[in-house]
Amino acid sequence: MVLSKIICYLPPNTRGFTSMAADKELDRLDREILRLLASDASLSLADIAAKVGLTPTPCWKRIRRMEQDGVIRGRVATIDPAKVGLPVSVFVEVEAADHSGDWLTRFAGVVANMPEIVDAWRMSGDVDYLMHVVVPDIAAYDDFYRRLIAAVPLRNVTSRFSMERLKAAPLPI
Repeated sequence: MVLSKIICYLPPNTRGFTSMAADKELDRLDREILRLLASDASLSLADIAAKVGLTPTPCWKRIRRMEQDGVIRGRVATIDPAKVGLPVSVFVEVEAADHSGDWLTRFAGVVANMPEIVDAWRMSGDVDYLMHVVVPDIAAYDDFYRRLIAAVPLRNVTSRFSMERLKAAPLPI
């Protein structure tokens, strides 16, 4: 089964959630719209409006405003990786060999151009970067690993293979 979700950015502050551009608080209706879209981005505008108690036009204006403010960054389908031949998830911790701007630019380019990397974060602490990599099998991961270490100098790479995904959920809006 393919599920849809929406990617939302909701920075917290002391008054609740705020939109990016105008620093206005998201109200109850905005948050309910976001919850609905996060659970099923394929819902029609009429369905969303009915569920939150609005007519379609004001509902559409709220969605459009949240898109323009960067709260809603895009709409994506959540795909079962195993059903498309990518059952192996690997969490890769990288320690940088260099921390210069040139190295970072090069590393960011490598990450952007490796489709196996589906998420990547710069971290604090003893690991500099954490990446989520999806591949069809261990041999494909070995190929990915060899290309990664050949592309940019790294101090250390640690790979952790996922045994089971326990939870995948939208943001707790």
